[in-house]
Amino acid sequence: MTNTAIQMILYCAVLIVLAIPLGRYIGKVMNGEKTVLTRLLSPVENGIYKVLKINREEEMDWKKYAVCAGVFSVISLAVLWLILMLQNILPLNPEGQAGTSWHLGFNTAASFVTNTNWQAYSGESALSYFSQMIGLGVQNFVTPAVGMAVLFALIRGFIRVKKKGIGNFYTDVTKSTVYVLIPLSLIVSVFIVSRGVPQTFRGHEEVQLLEPVTVENEDGTATVVDKQIVPLGPAASQISIKQLGTNGGGFYGVNSAHPLENPDPWSNLFEMISLLLIPAALCFTFGRNIKDKKQGVAVFLAMFIMLALALAVVGYTEQVSTPQIAQGGAVDISTAGQAGGNMEGKETRFGIATSGTWAAFTTAASNGSVNSMHDSYTPLGGMIPMLLMMLGEVVYGGVGCGLYGMLAFAILTVFIAGLMVGRTPEYLGKKIEPYEMKMAVLICLATPIGILVGSGIAAVLPATADSLNNPGAHGLSEVLYTYASAGGNNGSAFAGFNANTPFLNTSIGLVMLFVRFLPMFGALAIAGSMAQKKKVAVSAGTLPTHNAMFIFLLIVVVLLIGALSFFPALALGPIAEFFEMIG
Repeated sequence: MTNTAIQMILYCAVLIVLAIPLGRYIGKVMNGEKTVLTRLLSPVENGIYKVLKINREEEMDWKKYAVCAGVFSVISLAVLWLILMLQNILPLNPEGQAGTSWHLGFNTAASFVTNTNWQAYSGESALSYFSQMIGLGVQNFVTPAVGMAVLFALIRGFIRVKKKGIGNFYTDVTKSTVYVLIPLSLIVSVFIVSRGVPQTFRGHEEVQLLEPVTVENEDGTATVVDKQIVPLGPAASQISIKQLGTNGGGFYGVNSAHPLENPDPWSNLFEMISLLLIPAALCFTFGRNIKDKKQGVAVFLAMFIMLALALAVVGYTEQVSTPQIAQGGAVDISTAGQAGGNMEGKETRFGIATSGTWAAFTTAASNGSVNSMHDSYTPLGGMIPMLLMMLGEVVYGGVGCGLYGMLAFAILTVFIAGLMVGRTPEYLGKKIEPYEMKMAVLICLATPIGILVGSGIAAVLPATADSLNNPGAHGLSEVLYTYASAGGNNGSAFAGFNANTPFLNTSIGLVMLFVRFLPMFGALAIAGSMAQKKKVAVSAGTLPTHNAMFIFLLIVVVLLIGALSFFPALALGPIAEFFEMIG
């Protein structure tokens, strides 16, 4: 247990050390200040503006900003949908992959355009290199850039006074991509290639096994396997940005549990830190850009405390395992000379500490990549990743969208505190009025609505039972986790659920679109309203939003909304399974 705790603490320490300077750099980039990469990359940025005829000086109001973001995303969805369905006639398809069905194409396109990267297919056996690179890879860059753009529009809303403009959507997306996402992905790509991740256009290779394997067939006969197909492709370039951009879609079906996607502990460390790097850094960017670093630290600490609690529960429950695995003492689950605990579904290369940390990081970050199978976690160990998604991807969350989601909770918190003292609530020097509250509530409730409505409909349909891998409470958990993953724009899965059916593909796709764009437009509406307000002077009655009390209140509000929304569903799923386990 001590070893597990030490490893988790070290991962968090590395994350904080890297996030602080990155946050400062991102703040400079989005403010148009000079950085170490300005001289190198400014010609690229200016070239994009020139080719696309973008007026970088144009200021947009929130409605125009929202229209631009919406149209950009709709066009992206349509193009990607077509690429997936027509991949059989497009180039870079050495394995001759057929085009996807319309419903799988829609689901995948909606998934990658919403930064969810839910996958109802296995990448190495279903998609061409063209689909992976030009289709999915491009979206892995632009969707986090859209999230960052909306976040900075909201930040400008807080700092501008009596203005209508909140920035330029196309300029924000370009800066995010050129100065932040591409340089970081190049660093991670080069490193993981050095560890053994493939980056090639060669087709799959057949290799001779060093030791033949005997496989028993269903009819009782046995087959000796002495060869294996090794799937190759341009994997490293997609893996790097899928982690950094909180996208998470695996180049291979088993994601970062695949030895070619995640070869060793060093690649695992780089990929896992990348999950939370930009979302954590943006907290410090927020504090810098509003010229009050304490505000950014407060939001960071609120997120970090919830992450630490999640890590503690996952690490403990997986390490102590279950009575069923111990089999009444017949199986040794101690850590004496072995990993111990619940190693089912986990990589022996990484163990419980690293697998559990990844599970918490990926569901906190709305990333969704995995290096272990969450379906095999203990009931409470599997509930924590589910709960992190249900909170609305605000424990760091996705790039940009996690922070603007948490800021909506902050607005809700100051409103509740204002009601307690009978004073008009204020946040960052701006009064919070009914319009902002309506939008904030819309942002906070979008995720619960999407998850509960989607999973509720799916649970009552008889056909859904055919997609389950397990009966009873765990089967309900599989359905609940699926829609929590879609509603949290996460993309991970319990891995025992077959979602590749017309209804599930379509319904999951619609949930992903709903939960992505409703909060986005709500955040932009708040930005537009706040930008037009005047600053109010700080007085004795102003609630401090950077101290320990506010951090505590913010955590309580986030958990309270999550508990009220999802406790009945969780009680029927993982909590019921837990009591079955101990009973």
